[in-house]
Amino acid sequence: MTKFSLKGKIAIVTGGGSGIGEAISKTFAEQGAKVHILDFNLQGAEATVSSITSTGGQAVAHQCDVTKQQNVHSVIEKISVSESISILVNNAGIAHVGNVEAVEESDLDRLYDVNIKGVYNCIKACIAPLRANGGGVILNLASIGSSVGLSDRFAYSMTKGAVLTMTYSVAKDYLADNIRCNCMSPGRVHTPFVDGFIAKNYPGKEEEMFEKLSRTQPIGRMGKPQEIADLALFLCSDEAGFITGTDYPIDGGFIKLNG
Repeated sequence: MTKFSLKGKIAIVTGGGSGIGEAISKTFAEQGAKVHILDFNLQGAEATVSSITSTGGQAVAHQCDVTKQQNVHSVIEKISVSESISILVNNAGIAHVGNVEAVEESDLDRLYDVNIKGVYNCIKACIAPLRANGGGVILNLASIGSSVGLSDRFAYSMTKGAVLTMTYSVAKDYLADNIRCNCMSPGRVHTPFVDGFIAKNYPGKEEEMFEKLSRTQPIGRMGKPQEIADLALFLCSDEAGFITGTDYPIDGGFIKLNG
């Protein structure tokens, strides 16, 4: 038997149209899961689906705004009518740069809607289908900012701290239902978002800033989306059946070695 197989599993991945979510979706499909990608950007989700199906995998794209509870419930209900959901990966999220003085109320509201309410909406919608399936796995994307102080990341870190504590609460509340809930806390990961962030905020200094940001990880580089996806695969596989209520830093040593 192949270790970390997801054969026969139905997985929901939010924000699977790009970056880490795309890598997770492709990796899960390669290991036999049928992946339902929920993304606000339907075009991005469809591109990921096309890549998966072109190599024989199974995937479906759904346009979904995770900040809208009724939208999320409608999509999950549509899926669960004919398929038994066994995995939920809450990957969709947005970032923000700035200390408390630089955060406007509108910034805070948007970050809350996506990073906190979006995770809550998806968990709430999936609990009943997971319970009906005899259990399953919820995996949330937290951040190193959930656990340590980061300069100029006030609002982002606050929301990711909430993701961490939501993980603990859900893991505790649904032990008897055989629903495991864990989270991962990535450090900086090289995605199109990072490239866009650097280009927007440091025009003309892209290469210099990329190297500077890479060096903030003790290991000397940014993470790769595939590395995050591989940890997600393990945590959502049956081989991780004894793991729940745990945060997994995947950060090039940032949390423990940056002192």
